[in-house]
Amino acid sequence: MKSSGGSIDDVIPDVVVIDTCVLLSNVLRDLLLGLARQAYFRPAWSAIIGDEWRRNGARIWGIELSEVRDQWAVLQSAFPEADQGDIRPYKTGLHRSDPKDWHVIAAARAARANSSASSVAVLTRNIKDFNRSELRGLGLGLFDPDRFLVRCWGRCPALMRHLMEQIRADGEPLDVILKRERLFRLNRICSSKMDP
Repeated sequence: MKSSGGSIDDVIPDVVVIDTCVLLSNVLRDLLLGLARQAYFRPAWSAIIGDEWRRNGARIWGIELSEVRDQWAVLQSAFPEADQGDIRPYKTGLHRSDPKDWHVIAAARAARANSSASSVAVLTRNIKDFNRSELRGLGLGLFDPDRFLVRCWGRCPALMRHLMEQIRADGEPLDVILKRERLFRLNRICSSKMDP
């Protein structure tokens, strides 16, 4: 994996379970899957995350559920090992995190059990719903998108610049997009490291 080397503070986890709230953002999804396509980490999710994504995506984007299903099928095809299968057994023993997010932790535990990954983390905007000490005890990391993408910038700045240029190509100023996505630290880096 390209995440090897460096200190623990700059290592990108081998496997990252991407929560629904992150996948629903077109900007975040494009950035993260752009990194995953270059093997900086392996994305993971579950059928529950997929169900939430399809249901909420159709509502948020105002499109037919069949269209969202087709988009999900494309993601599944692009990352065939991402779906962690039956995650129910991996909910056992969870107590301190919000029960509505146990399925995300279960997907991370399944990813840890089903692969040779040396590090697995959850990526979510809902950090407060996950008990850090509970995840640490399970050997799992926890990131919000801003912190995670800043870490990625430190490991693969050329790729991150390229992905940022693709986002900026849509015409809207990059700083406006990043602030709307609550990527404030990443925006500061982009402001200092990229041409205006």
